[in-house]
Amino acid sequence: MLTRMRLKNFKSWKDTGDMEIRPITGVFGTNSSGKSSLLHALLLLKQTADSSNRNVVFDFGNENTPCSLGSFTDIVFEHDPKKMVSISLNWHRERLFHVRDPLARNRLVDRSRDLGFTVVAAQQKEDGFGDTMIVEMSYGIGKSRFGMGRTNERYGEYRLFGITPKAPRFRFVESEQVGFLPIKLRPEKCFGFPDVVRSYYKNAGFVVDLTLALQQRLGAVYHLGPLRASPVRRYNWNGTPPEGVGRVGEAAVDAILTARERGHKISPGFRRRRIGLERYVADWLQKMGLVDQFGVREVIEGAQIYEVRIRRTAESKEVVLTDVGFGISQILPVLVLCSCVPEGSTVLLEQPEIHLHPAVQSGLADFIIDVWKNRRVQVLLESHSEHLLRRLQRRIAEEMVDPDDVGLYFCDLGTGRSELEKLNVDEFGNITNWPDSFFGDEFGELAAMTRAAQRRRRAAGR
Repeated sequence: MLTRMRLKNFKSWKDTGDMEIRPITGVFGTNSSGKSSLLHALLLLKQTADSSNRNVVFDFGNENTPCSLGSFTDIVFEHDPKKMVSISLNWHRERLFHVRDPLARNRLVDRSRDLGFTVVAAQQKEDGFGDTMIVEMSYGIGKSRFGMGRTNERYGEYRLFGITPKAPRFRFVESEQVGFLPIKLRPEKCFGFPDVVRSYYKNAGFVVDLTLALQQRLGAVYHLGPLRASPVRRYNWNGTPPEGVGRVGEAAVDAILTARERGHKISPGFRRRRIGLERYVADWLQKMGLVDQFGVREVIEGAQIYEVRIRRTAESKEVVLTDVGFGISQILPVLVLCSCVPEGSTVLLEQPEIHLHPAVQSGLADFIIDVWKNRRVQVLLESHSEHLLRRLQRRIAEEMVDPDDVGLYFCDLGTGRSELEKLNVDEFGNITNWPDSFFGDEFGELAAMTRAAQRRRRAAGR
């Protein structure tokens, strides 16, 4: 599970400060205040890890990737190529990560379930047209840190370093053959130790495991963007399982069919019988008041062509997805994604409430609580929905979710830079540091309406 993140000089963020990521983390705020950029930093790391090009520092993406960020000049704060971008990420794992020194009788150097990663990158040329370079990248294990730092910018040379708090201090020991190795040490992508470190150093084998640990964590991150695919009348499925539900939710039906074929079951609650993903999604659509019945059916047996069939109410006739309101097709990828990802995954949602009725937005909060409690799926979302937030507050007050499992933030664009404020939520669901005009000035609107009504009555002599 992701636990913390910090960005420096990334897009509109000069410095986010230490952002704690809880099992359910909601980021709210005004338009263009930097909410999406918090998620995009994670997606930048993920799509870089997924890239087949091992020499690229950052995969800035294109129209086929989760996010398209342009170039280094586009992501650096104030578009100043002289500044350095820093991304830090911390996560918790179930298994302990051990660092041992084989040159000191396999002495335990450090161990922890909490790992961290930081990359600092810069532009090689100050005219904005140079390549991105790694200044330093490092991993944290407990109170120790291991990484690679640049020693010669002109020749692209790096050194391996280790910082440990306990004596005797750990140090990397060069191999006797290092003088005969012509290959220079250089990080792979923005996070990887090159394979040759094992040849250069006698006791550096564990650093490759650090790279693998980060890749595994990023591999457990799934994303759904704010603009989702429109429904279609019929869906073709060739049996290939999708990754998640696709970039814009276009593979939600494929994910349902994959789960059906594999017999994927979900726990709907404590001591309740596990049910199929399709049934689980149908139950939630029903709880939200969107449908009475929901199912995916093959049009002609063996043709691999399917329809999503909906019965809006118990009295209404069954129709296909395209013949009902747009909201069902928009929330469907959200429900399917959170239900089909492996337990322990992290799901990033951008504006999951789009096209949804206020009551459904409230129900979405209940669904997010459910997937955390029953599937241990972490959800990080950015939203404008007051109804979703209010339901989270209510469930905290009703003790249906632990306040320590919920993290809420408010983003605002200050004097040319984004600012992040953590919202303090007490055990009764109250936000004790509510920002001014968080969801507009509701009281001011009511007061203005009352004054206008009084003026009109006076003018009419009433």
